[in-house]
Amino acid sequence: MNLIKLGVIREGKVPPDFRVPLTPKQCKAIETLYPNVKVQVQRSTIRTFKDSEYADQGIELVDSLQDCDIIFGVKEVQIADLIPNKTFVFFSHTIKKQPYNQKLLRAILDNKIRLIDYEVIKDKNNNRIIGFGRYAGIVGCYNAFLTYGLKTGQYELKAAHQCHDRKEVESELQKVKLPSDFRCVLTGFGRVGHGAREILELLPIKEVTPEEYLSKQFDESVYTQLEVEDYYSRLDESEFIKKEFYSNPELFESTFDRYVPLSDMYIPCHFWSSKAPIILPNEILKTDSRRLKVIADVSCDVDGPIASTIRSSKIGDSIYGYDPKTQTEVDFLNEGAIAVMAVDNLPCELPKDASEDFGNELLKNVLPALFSEDPDRIIERASETNLNGELMPDFNYLEDYSNGVI
Repeated sequence: MNLIKLGVIREGKVPPDFRVPLTPKQCKAIETLYPNVKVQVQRSTIRTFKDSEYADQGIELVDSLQDCDIIFGVKEVQIADLIPNKTFVFFSHTIKKQPYNQKLLRAILDNKIRLIDYEVIKDKNNNRIIGFGRYAGIVGCYNAFLTYGLKTGQYELKAAHQCHDRKEVESELQKVKLPSDFRCVLTGFGRVGHGAREILELLPIKEVTPEEYLSKQFDESVYTQLEVEDYYSRLDESEFIKKEFYSNPELFESTFDRYVPLSDMYIPCHFWSSKAPIILPNEILKTDSRRLKVIADVSCDVDGPIASTIRSSKIGDSIYGYDPKTQTEVDFLNEGAIAVMAVDNLPCELPKDASEDFGNELLKNVLPALFSEDPDRIIERASETNLNGELMPDFNYLEDYSNGVI
């Protein structure tokens, strides 16, 4: 059996990303599970796990990954760090023809690199099987309640990025004090939405159905989580069919305005297509019946479905105010301003926990297909390019983009 060398690259993106695709213990587990696989880790001074922690597990530290066959990273690999004729695995952010990464895809093709993109690693049912979405939901929901405490002055939480790990984050939640009439609404049930639920389940807040949320009074804090049919309906008022919504979203309209007068907080955790109608337009936010104090936009689609998300925010400066009357950014503590949390790299606030969760998914869902049998063609279907410097058939639509036509 031929020896395969797997490398973990030093993240090179600026600002730095402290996450890793594989923790020290997971690297050791790979060598145990796959005796023909040798792991090498490129030395780094920035990652959340120190070089010494990898060395303590018996993992070889190197300055160059030139001898590796397959190289794993997290974010886009810098063009200068690409190595010809290798297989790279990372989030390339090219499948939507993102202009800022066009040169990266061109360089990957020119260097005859096989790119396996995490974003398109899917099972036989075409469902994504790896990502950081869960921790985006966990951190985003925590930040929502941190923001609410600052906006109302009722309590203060330590910022997630200042916490050592998720355990400390969870201990901070004991400080949360909510009014008896507090109401929160979420949209989305994917990885992100389920991550947000993990935080909500640790808070003194009761889940109710969308119907109960709209029709009943409560003497305790409540939240509801909406499926897409709960906040969209067909324009012709016929039956809602989810498959039809995803294929022809222009035939639908948002009904989310029903929840706005009842809600103190909104946490968007949905996936949204630019072809779909806007969920929360400004005309709804500027009405006198608007009760919302906090919108923690975990999905963070700038200039998209949520009118108040006018820009993304950054770790360490995560909150800004939005004035619906002027549609401008203001101090979030201003009277009438909505406090907006729209951090676009939320998992980076808990890099150790997010990395461990991501690596576990790699070990469970991806590496068996990479190193053993792959009857569902998981790896092939996630490969944007091949070692001949060509786009794979499923990604031929990127040809003009890769040639600079955007």
